[in-house]
Order: sequence, then C-alpha cells, then structure tokens
Amino acid sequence: MSVAGYVFGRRDDYKAARSAPAAEYDRGLAWAALLLAAMGLAMVYSASIATAEASRYTGQSASWFLLRHALFLGGALAAALAVFLAPVRFWQGVAPWLFGAALVLLALVLVPGIGREVHGARRWINLVAFSVQPSEVMKLAVVLYAADYTVRKHAVMKSFRKGMLPMLAVMLLVSGLLLHEPDFGALVVIAVTAFGLLFLGGMSGRHFAALTAMLTVGFTALVLSSPYRMQRIFGFMDPWSDAFGKGYQLSHALIAFGRGEWLGVGLGASVEKLHYLPEAHTDFLLAVIAEELGFAGVAVVITLFVWIVCRAFAIAREAAARERHFAALAAQGVGIWLGFQALINMGVNMGLLPTKGLTLPLMSFGGSGLVVNCVAIALLLRIDWESRQLARGLNA
Repeated sequence: MSVAGYVFGRRDDYKAARSAPAAEYDRGLAWAALLLAAMGLAMVYSASIATAEASRYTGQSASWFLLRHALFLGGALAAALAVFLAPVRFWQGVAPWLFGAALVLLALVLVPGIGREVHGARRWINLVAFSVQPSEVMKLAVVLYAADYTVRKHAVMKSFRKGMLPMLAVMLLVSGLLLHEPDFGALVVIAVTAFGLLFLGGMSGRHFAALTAMLTVGFTALVLSSPYRMQRIFGFMDPWSDAFGKGYQLSHALIAFGRGEWLGVGLGASVEKLHYLPEAHTDFLLAVIAEELGFAGVAVVITLFVWIVCRAFAIAREAAARERHFAALAAQGVGIWLGFQALINMGVNMGLLPTKGLTLPLMSFGGSGLVVNCVAIALLLRIDWESRQLARGLNA
C-alpha cells in the first residue's frame, strides 16, 4: 500500500470510529426497563401484603406474592437474555410459527379441563407449577407476525384484497377467540398494534380510515351488547353515583390518588390496598403507587414509559435507515404495544378511561405478562445492538 493510501485509509477508519456509537447497546433503554421492573417488585410486595395474609392459598405468608413475582422476574430476565442472543433474522423466520402456536394456545384455553376460569373469565392454562396466559403471548406474536407480513406483502400493501384482507381475516379469528374468554382489553391492544404496524408498513390511507371506522363501530357494538361492559361505562362516567357498586373500583382508585398528593403517604402506608381497592397488585398497581409515592412516583413511572416508547421508535428509525425493514417494524410494534397498554392502564387508574382489566407492563404482578414484556425489551435491545454493530462496520 502506498503512503497516501495508508494515510487516507487511516483517516477513513478514524471517521468511522468517531461516527460509531459509543456503547454496545442502548443503556438508557435497559436501565429504564430495569428501574420499572425493580420498582414494580417493591410495589407489588407493598400492594399485596394484606391480600396475601388474608388468602388461604398463600398460607398467610405476607411475602407470598413477592416471592412469586421475584421468581417470575428471574425467569423473565433469563428469557430476555436468551432472546437477546438470538439474531433478529431468526425471529423473522419463526414469526409465522410463533403466531400459529399462540393461536393454538388461545383455542386451548377455551377447552374445559385445560383452561382455568377466574372471576368468570377463562384466560389461563394451568401447567405443573404455574399458569400461562395465552393473550400475553399473542401480543408478542402479533408484533412479529405483522412485521413479517408487512415486509413480505410490501409490494401489494396498497391493495385491499391482497394486502389488507388476509391480515383482517386472521385478526377476526384472533378477535373471536379473545372475545370467547372474554378478554376485551387484550383484544384492543392486539388490534391497535397489528393495524398500527400495517399503517406504518404502507397500508393505504383510505383503507386505514375505513378500517378505523369499522373497528370503532365494532368496539362500540361490543360494549352496547354487553351488560357488564355498559356498567363499566356508566361507572366511569359517574363513579360516585354508585360508589359501592359499578363505581367501586374507580372510586377507590381516585381516593388513592387523592390521598397521595405530591409525595405520598409513604412506602407501605397505603390504606386503599387493605381490601378496599380490588386487584391492587395487578390492574390498579398505579393507584397504590400514587397513594404511597404521590405525584412524584407516578411522574417517574410515566417518564420511564415515555422514554422506552421514544427509544423504541428511535431504534426503529435507525434500523430503517439501514434497510432492516423487519427489525424497524418490530421495534415500532413493541413501542406501540407497550406504550398503548401502559396508557390504557394509567388512564383507567386515573379515571380517564373506563375500567378495563389490563396490567401495567413490566410492573404488575403476573408471570406471563412480565416474561413477555421483558422479552420485548430484549428484542428492542437486540435490534439496536445489530444496528450499532453495522455502524462499526462489523457483521451483526
């Protein structure tokens, strides 16, 4: 090599090194997810003490839910590590198979003797030591499947018959299975995630507007045709008119927010968790956070979720710039899913939305949700890691 070639080659290497990312992975995203998970572990313990001591299933152990949640979190982190080690192209290859497996699980949960019924809903499959909630698995599966479908059908996405109709038929099948459980909250999250990805992937604006109108009419009809959903709507509009009936959950969630004020009553000092607020360690965990940690604690939770969603779309933008279209859409799907579910849960807890049984991602008690949420974060980190490797000129 000539002296000039050596000098200019070194200069190009120097420029590439300066433009390459400083870190191997998105540390901000990883820390935000870990902080939410750690905060969730502490708050699940605080919110569940009274429930655990009063339950005959726990043996009156105050730490029963804490130990279970810690076990779930350990399994979730192990699953996340395994997902991070697998290349994104692997997830693109198995996306249809994972979606098919999730469909089978949704069908199995409706089979008597296999699915377990709790509070009138059949949403769990009992295994040897724990239960699996198929709707949580479907949330991840639909992100990967919709991203893969959009990439494969990109040339015909503007066509209703070839682009949107096959996905619409599949989603109607998923909707039917979820409504038979019933799990209306999961259906809303899955539908918004799937069709949001189709829109970002190139669906016709006219078709998307028609689909949005159709979904709005469909969801409205489902609410009007169901007495218990109507009761939730009336309870949401004026919870104090029947504070001991249809407005019970929301009225006590609002009391918890009111008691918390700016800095809260102190960790562990919540009154509403003492059998007043139903599902305090799952659906209404944010209300306990508001009561014990106040506005400051809720603001931290909201900020961390906003950061995760922003990083998901930033990671997607970087992947798209490198023409990694499946990775970009998968990252956007995770951002839509986690952000939308967190938004619904927070809106329900604050009285901004009708009561709906959706957990707070990464924080609420529940093994299936926690594992799937951590896997989704790991998938984001893997997509980002591969983009950073490519920016360094390395083979991802």
